[in-house]
Amino acid sequence: MVSSTSPGPPAHLSSRLVVSIQGVTHRYGKAVALDGLSLDVPSGIRVGIVGPDGVGKSTLMALVAGAKKMQQGRVLVLDGDIADARHRRQVGPRIAYMPQGLGKNLYLELSVYDNVDFMARLFGLSPEERKVRVPELLAATGLGRFAERPAGKLSGGMKQKVGLCGALVHDPDLLILDEPTTGVDPLSRRQFWTLIDEIRAGRPGMSVIISTAYMDEAQQWDWIVAMDAGRVLATGSPAELMERTGTQDLEKCFIALLPEEKRRGHKEITIPPRAQGNAELAIEAHGLTRRFGTFTAVDHVTLSIERGEIFGFLGSNGCGKSTTMKMLTGLLPPTEGTAKLFGSSVDAGSMEVRKNLGYMTQAFSLYGELSVQQNLVLHARLYHLPPDKAKARIEELVERFGLGAHLEALAGDLPMGLRQRLSLAVAVLHGPQILILDEPTSGVDPVARDSFWELLIDLSRKQGVTIFVTTHFMNEGMRCDRISLMNAGKVLAADSPQKLIEARNADSLETAFIGYMEDAIAEKARAEGKDTPAAPAPGAATPQAQAGPRTDRAGLRLGLGRLLAYASNETSQILRDKVRLAFAFIGSAVLMLVFGFGITTDVENIRYAALDLDQSPESRAYLEQFSAAKPYFAPTPPATSSDEALRRLQSDDVSVVLEIPPRFGLDLRRGSGPEVLAQVDGAMTFRGDTVAQYVQGVHSRMLQDPASGFHSASARKSTANIEERYVYNPTFESIYSIVPSVPALLLLLIPAILMTVSIVREKELGSIINFYVTPTGRLEYLLGKQLPYVAIGMANFFILTALSLVVFSVPIKGSFLTLVVCALFYVTATTGIGMVTSTFTGSQVAAVFVTAILTIVPTIQFSGLLQPVSTLQGGARLVGSIWPATYYMHASLGAFTKGLGAGLILRDVAFLAVCVPLLLAVSVLGLRKQEK
Repeated sequence: MVSSTSPGPPAHLSSRLVVSIQGVTHRYGKAVALDGLSLDVPSGIRVGIVGPDGVGKSTLMALVAGAKKMQQGRVLVLDGDIADARHRRQVGPRIAYMPQGLGKNLYLELSVYDNVDFMARLFGLSPEERKVRVPELLAATGLGRFAERPAGKLSGGMKQKVGLCGALVHDPDLLILDEPTTGVDPLSRRQFWTLIDEIRAGRPGMSVIISTAYMDEAQQWDWIVAMDAGRVLATGSPAELMERTGTQDLEKCFIALLPEEKRRGHKEITIPPRAQGNAELAIEAHGLTRRFGTFTAVDHVTLSIERGEIFGFLGSNGCGKSTTMKMLTGLLPPTEGTAKLFGSSVDAGSMEVRKNLGYMTQAFSLYGELSVQQNLVLHARLYHLPPDKAKARIEELVERFGLGAHLEALAGDLPMGLRQRLSLAVAVLHGPQILILDEPTSGVDPVARDSFWELLIDLSRKQGVTIFVTTHFMNEGMRCDRISLMNAGKVLAADSPQKLIEARNADSLETAFIGYMEDAIAEKARAEGKDTPAAPAPGAATPQAQAGPRTDRAGLRLGLGRLLAYASNETSQILRDKVRLAFAFIGSAVLMLVFGFGITTDVENIRYAALDLDQSPESRAYLEQFSAAKPYFAPTPPATSSDEALRRLQSDDVSVVLEIPPRFGLDLRRGSGPEVLAQVDGAMTFRGDTVAQYVQGVHSRMLQDPASGFHSASARKSTANIEERYVYNPTFESIYSIVPSVPALLLLLIPAILMTVSIVREKELGSIINFYVTPTGRLEYLLGKQLPYVAIGMANFFILTALSLVVFSVPIKGSFLTLVVCALFYVTATTGIGMVTSTFTGSQVAAVFVTAILTIVPTIQFSGLLQPVSTLQGGARLVGSIWPATYYMHASLGAFTKGLGAGLILRDVAFLAVCVPLLLAVSVLGLRKQEK
């Protein structure tokens, strides 16, 4: 069925191509995602790409959007090679791409409005355009009342709506949507396509390429591309494909197009009736309510579900389905009401209740770092399955869910559909009596969905397992014994699917569902005194589309606008992320206090014990010299024996033992030069050496001082009196050295970590796709991300300076203005180091560890904190000579302690100024504009 030539469009469609794919092959390691695929896509129509999960749909769409780097073959998009960077920059403003995944391209800390507004700024919309366009899109998708809600607090379907609004905000010529309505309720899906139809009415030439798991959606589109194993199975209009396969709907048509080995064993789902007479309640909920602040997510829900029943939970996105499920599983405590499983309160947290429960979340919740096999084995152990039973059960589920070819693959690297299959297998692994499944087949292909439902039906009818499932597939809703329709936290109706259809006089469950939702929305609007939202008129053009052709969105001004958009975006995320905000400011201050008070080279209050075996006036006078040498020596109770003195020295009770031998006074009076034994704790060599020198100093001072009575009998050879004086730090206190040096470490460590995490976090969560597919340049992206952290670094500089002046009383004696300039270049360089580390790290954990090691070690060892750089040799000297902390530490110490003026600090400023463009250039070269 695969042609060696590019499948072309039929004659009645446009002869102009929006996309031409020629012999494209793409691999991930040994796995082949696309296998010599060729395809011509006509412009100005809606093209649907359908196929099983893992066949290359998402890879193909990412290549067309320019988000993924080409490996082999050629893709022409909008009359140019998308592999050419210059062409991608030119056509970037004409393409919109929405990746697969629930809210993958969103910033979870930002509000709904801010996310869409950010995308509008990246595509160059003016403030006036944004003020009209963004509210219009939010209103059209039902997100208007959630405009200020953080995206991270939205349901999966609502996140998809926000992502779609971001993709549509700039009226593209080519709209690429990778499963945009996965997890979205039927009413919202209808709103989606109505909205796109409106935009296409105003821009008739706009082409739309969509991959979808909902065949009823694809059946409404102009042209279909069926894919399998990285190749094209067939192309044509839905009517042509159904006529070719002799089927009545596109889902059955797609199954018929699959290779024989893929559909072998597939059969029409039949649901046997439930056995009568078993009315034992498995799930009970009475007045279940959950509030988040002033928002009521679930409002007095009451449910009764019998053992063995398949109960469907249908509702609009954000209506409270997932929250209700979490309360039923004990993951979320209810604000009001009760929940019971087999008569046992969920609040009790009984392990027996948990063992009887299988739960699958809407979002992927397994261990992405483990392989498929390892995840299954781990959960078998967590459920205490015997090894033999676990092995057999895992083999059964692997075969049932088609996971055999992926056992060694990391769970985090699987396509979304395969992730769902793995999650399903884990949920049923231990044979639970109740299965609570939150949209379990979202993103899964029809064959796999039917296979899964066969398992559910078998569990329900043969094993009496109770199934509680949410879904947005109406054909799945028809397979349930009963369904409940929910909106805005309340249950609207609950009955068998057929009875709900008859109650609305509808022709299908989807029509009935939409009717119930629209009535609920209208009733709520009347209760709030608002007009009922009017349905958009089909084909009505949006205001922006009527305004005329799009202006050119390129140039320096718009580049600066995108840079500021990223800066504003990052600032908003920091301000709304309390942990990062605290780390950014409080962390520096706390570490400054810890280091300032905790790191010192001063050796004072040396605890010593005396073992006076002479007890003469001379021995007491000798010991008085040490007790008077404050604050260096601190006396403790005297020792009574040599053994006791040694034990006290070993237990760190004292650091010095002064043992005065018998006949000390007599020998002194005779002038025979008696000796004193000083035992010093040398476990810490630096401190021990200093203590020994202090002891020798006190002893020597006593011998030289005539008033002590211990002066040497030998005549002095000179009358010179030598007095030591220290330049810059006359009191010789380490605080004047440590406190000015600590900011060099903190202004490197924290800004660098914050900077690298901000970029790597986007890679990990997927929001970096916005950088890949928008006209944003590397320099715009990096500088936009960097500016907030430079500001944070400078704020930290002033905080640390204030602590130095107020808390530690270390004054600034030199040029403060020059130090400020030096600090500005320094924090710009340190955030640049964070940008560099982000280019070769892919996870936040790795980024933090790598950055911490790369910043702390050179700063402490080679930048002059412990010893001058001039005393280092070899590689250590080289590192110290090129490390930015060396120059800022010299400038800070010079400004605080040495009183250096601007002229003597300018060398440090010049070096740091040179570091800034060098680090930025390395970051630009290392940052990829496309995924591999």
